[in-house]
Amino acid sequence: MSLTVLLVDDEPLVRAGLRAVLEAQPDIEVVGEAADGAAVIPLVRRLRPDVVAMDVRMPLMDGIEATRAVLRTVPEPPRILVVTTFENDEYVYGALRAGADGFLLKRARPAEIVHAVRLVAEGGSLLFPASVRRLAAMYAEAGDGAGTREARETLARARLTEREAEVLRLMTRGLSNAEIATRLVVGTETVKSHVSGVLAKLGARDRTQAVITAYESGFVTAGGATG
Repeated sequence: MSLTVLLVDDEPLVRAGLRAVLEAQPDIEVVGEAADGAAVIPLVRRLRPDVVAMDVRMPLMDGIEATRAVLRTVPEPPRILVVTTFENDEYVYGALRAGADGFLLKRARPAEIVHAVRLVAEGGSLLFPASVRRLAAMYAEAGDGAGTREARETLARARLTEREAEVLRLMTRGLSNAEIATRLVVGTETVKSHVSGVLAKLGARDRTQAVITAYESGFVTAGGATG
């Protein structure tokens, strides 16, 4: 079965480049394209892609609003991979906070693009965690504090066990389940169980959302310290 992708970008050359890279893979199919976020919902409903590769800056509806709209209105929504020119763009963090599952730089090499799409489709670990740490720090400094208060309350309600807290700290570093298992000297299935528990308690859609909550709550900081 092919992994299906919808491309959303207002630059035709970017869409053509992504299509060429992805369709060179025998197991990936690009099922549609859109030039603006406003066209995403009807296409997602009709095509049911596994992944939406979403530009963040578009003229009518940007990637942040399009991500919110998809997750709010589409049952069993696809994974959303934000595609951006600048890794520290505040739009990127806005899209991640809105529910996007990771982000990809437009200058990425073909192998990185394919890996990113597959990783997000599988619900894998956060892309470019170092960049997200910097974005989280920028948001904390510039924001009004509402997101931080909400994140603190979410973490307090979660009542993570000591082991779940340890797993969350390792998730914020971008470690995979196998890497966490090696670090903690436990089985991969045990780690999967702890990750599932963390996501459920935080009400997080995936690892990306859990990591963002960890940073915004102060549980971990962009400098790497843990609370």
